[in-house]
Amino acid sequence: MTHQVRAVVARGKGAPVSLETIVVPDPGPGEALVKVEACGVCHTDLHYREGGINDDFPFLLGHEAAGVVESVGEGVTDVAPGDFVILNWRAVCGQCRACLRGRPWYCFATHNAKQKMTLLDGTELSPALGIGAFAEKTLVAAGQCTKVDRAASAAAAGLLGCGVMAGIGAAINTGQVGRGDSVAVIGCGGVGAAAVVGSNLAGASRIVAVDIDDAKLETARKLGATHTVNASETDPVEAIRELTGGFGADVVIEAVGRPETYVQAFHARDLAGTVVLVGVPTPEMKLELPLLDVFGRGGALKSSWYGDCLPSRDFPMLIDLYLQGRLDLDAFVTETIALDEVEKAFERMHRGDVLRSVVTF
Repeated sequence: MTHQVRAVVARGKGAPVSLETIVVPDPGPGEALVKVEACGVCHTDLHYREGGINDDFPFLLGHEAAGVVESVGEGVTDVAPGDFVILNWRAVCGQCRACLRGRPWYCFATHNAKQKMTLLDGTELSPALGIGAFAEKTLVAAGQCTKVDRAASAAAAGLLGCGVMAGIGAAINTGQVGRGDSVAVIGCGGVGAAAVVGSNLAGASRIVAVDIDDAKLETARKLGATHTVNASETDPVEAIRELTGGFGADVVIEAVGRPETYVQAFHARDLAGTVVLVGVPTPEMKLELPLLDVFGRGGALKSSWYGDCLPSRDFPMLIDLYLQGRLDLDAFVTETIALDEVEKAFERMHRGDVLRSVVTF
């Protein structure tokens, strides 16, 4: 049996997305069919539309999602029909060298559904990050489904599927921010704002938010930043040092993904401090740093993949904090939109006036 559902498709590089009817198969072994309830509009989806990820068009966009499992294939035991789940794009294999070393968040063989979703004419679709959730239903590997408390809002919960988890995890998992630490976050879009939240959850005593947009800085302050710096008006490195006793921050999180801001992050950390790169660079970007400075400043230079999260561990924990009122995921939902408004949401993203637009069904 197959299912015909509405979905958002990117047919060609740079072309506006289209709302189309696609065909979704019933789940096979190890797969799950999920009825999508909400899906955030993430910058990665725009990267796919612009051909910045690869050129495997047409793409079925959307990946930051929550919904309800409708059916499962043979051999699936971790989730069942009726479960409320957050979708993740790093379903761990349990067998690769990272998993066997007890570091499944680095899994080198993550998996997706084997069957393909298609257009009505049989053209195979490439689902964004192996999910494709700008659709009424999507087919994923069962390991991409993490069961969480049904009491959570789908619009808020789905954001843990990518951007919010990336930011919170960059602080807690990758940066290992501890009680009393000083933290600077460069770039306060959705991921950077989430890094502010993560630093606050971890007990940082001083959180310096850096951006060139005063509105984003005000949002960061509401989410827990103790200080803000407008980098278009003030040298952010000097400002961070001044706010940290002249030393620099213990952890600096770069959430822009540009060489210029990474160099600022490098120089804004304390001796033996940590830089975490969670902003995603483009392929042509190059970084130049004096090697003697890399040696002399010590510490750690890290990149954060998906906030180094383990969905089975982190998603339920963060949803519990949300339901306890200790994690304001609702603050990240700027607006809820219909499925046919994704292209408009991309335009708003370009203008920088949203944390997240969320498609709800």
